[in-house]
Amino acid sequence: IGTLEELIEQLTWAQLGRHKKPILVLNTGGFWDPLCALLDHMGSLSFIHTASQVNLLVADRVEDILSKLRAAARAVPEAEKFMQAGTAEKL
Repeated sequence: IGTLEELIEQLTWAQLGRHKKPILVLNTGGFWDPLCALLDHMGSLSFIHTASQVNLLVADRVEDILSKLRAAARAVPEAEKFMQAGTAEKL
């Protein structure tokens, strides 16, 4: 349960703008399929506001992890990759 809680916490922090790091799950054997379906379902019902929706990356194979993370990191402007002075202390 701790792993699920930590994953949801990071999704929440990303949604709130506390970080812009990519979040990825390794979906070995479809383990995370139910969670992905739930997040899609929540989004389709507007339970998760689409303006604040966070993109959960999913890799089905270990070999795909780094390429997906690198692509996601490239999509974030350089200026947004660093915290402003004082932000870390507030967290």
